Amino acid sequence: MKKDVPHIGLFIPCYIDQFYPNVAIATLELLEKLGCKVTYPLGQTCCGQPMSNAGFEADSEGTTSKFISDFAQFDYIVAPSGSCVLHVKEHSPKVDKLKKNQEHVQSNIYELSEFITDVLKVDSIKGSFPHKIGFHASCHGLRGLRLASDSELNEPTFNKTLQLMKDLEGLEIVELSRKDECCGFGGTFAVSEEAISVQMGKDRIADHVDKGVEIIVGGDMSCIMHMQGIATRDKDNVQLMHFAEILNQVIS
Repeated sequence: MKKDVPHIGLFIPCYIDQFYPNVAIATLELLEKLGCKVTYPLGQTCCGQPMSNAGFEADSEGTTSKFISDFAQFDYIVAPSGSCVLHVKEHSPKVDKLKKNQEHVQSNIYELSEFITDVLKVDSIKGSFPHKIGFHASCHGLRGLRLASDSELNEPTFNKTLQLMKDLEGLEIVELSRKDECCGFGGTFAVSEEAISVQMGKDRIADHVDKGVEIIVGGDMSCIMHMQGIATRDKDNVQLMHFAEILNQVIS
């Protein structure tokens, strides 16, 4: 391995591992195609976000310690999920006995599009994807990791994920009426406030469907899972995909 080739620890969140392994495979293959050395630590488990979000942050110290032990050896940690990355980076409990390693992990963990644009310095990816898409900007990635500009702030428009897709031949990116509205998932919010969560998801899907979108594209499978469930039950004529699947497909 060349010295300047980054060694990445691939972090795959629980729900992707269990329900969407194709997204994990696409992430691995995409990073390798972009010249990275990627290792998947086989012993990795949950990062602890569900417990923390439910109010049991102290009880997630064990999962946090294990995460640090599993990933501290790598130059970077990359995941196809802004939600889990934000938890590890900013909301996981401090583990004093692993302070140095935890600081390394928190300083070097990236969401996939963020890593490709900010670390690998890839401006865009060439290829063909002749489809009409709408992009769902998940809240944690948008407002936590700042993967894109949001409507609450008076700032120049940017979107790191769409930046990577902007030069794909045949791709039409639809301008949504409410481009950064929450889908209503919110982890345990979807359970504790089911009716509100479902209606928010319906509204988010309708914004895409009303504009003739073929594929709703996102960067967080938790949000996509929520919307996919609603779209399937309502028989909406729309597909949902993680952007890693698209980019990996066009490069191959």
